Amino acid sequence: MDLNCDMGELPDAVRDGTQDALMTSVTSANIACGGHAGDETTMEATIRQALRHGVSIGAHPGFPDRANFGRIETPMTPAQIAATVYDQVGALHRIAQRCGATISHVKPHGALYNLAARDAAVARAIADGVARWRRDVILVGLAGSAMLEAFLQAGFRTAAEAFADRAYEPDGRLRSRRLPGALIDEPQAAAAQALLIALEQRAVASDSSAIAINAQTICIHGDTPGCVRIAAAVASALRAAGVELKDLRREAH
Repeated sequence: MDLNCDMGELPDAVRDGTQDALMTSVTSANIACGGHAGDETTMEATIRQALRHGVSIGAHPGFPDRANFGRIETPMTPAQIAATVYDQVGALHRIAQRCGATISHVKPHGALYNLAARDAAVARAIADGVARWRRDVILVGLAGSAMLEAFLQAGFRTAAEAFADRAYEPDGRLRSRRLPGALIDEPQAAAAQALLIALEQRAVASDSSAIAINAQTICIHGDTPGCVRIAAAVASALRAAGVELKDLRREAH
């Protein structure tokens, strides 16, 4: 199982040791590349941290809406979505080249991710934007969602993603951050959810029903309160249960 984390989004976390600490637990980093967050300084610093820890590097493009952290849907045509994804991934690629690093995967962020999970046209636009840059990368999407099928049809390897620190709705969608209980910020609760996902291919939804989840990667958000303790608890619980943690390059389909 891959354990991934969204990074490069908070300049303080880049500088104060938070990201370095997260890197000791995760196997893949999704790096904000100038859309919803991130700039050349945070991108380069995060890439270099990942290289030091042997963590796989991915691009994390979102709606170009820094004021709302890319968490509100922005009216954009498929062509505009493809263009901004291409621009953002290209920005990270240029810095990665300078650092001697390779980008192995792309994972959309926030509202763009959630929209693509239910709208195949948006997912295709994301794939189109990545394809303008490269096709030999892995596209990450919500397990069980339309976006994975769209990515596969576009000719990409994919990785189905589940979340340790987010609550689910009965239909498999992530619970909206505007609703109570959307975040799981207690380390042992996040670890318990990760174990259910990894060992039993399921999670418990907000109405206490069980939902099936077949995932190759589990996410922990780098901006969740207590993320370092959450990541450590999740990684420790998975390893203790005999789950090998390995990066997306070995997990994707």
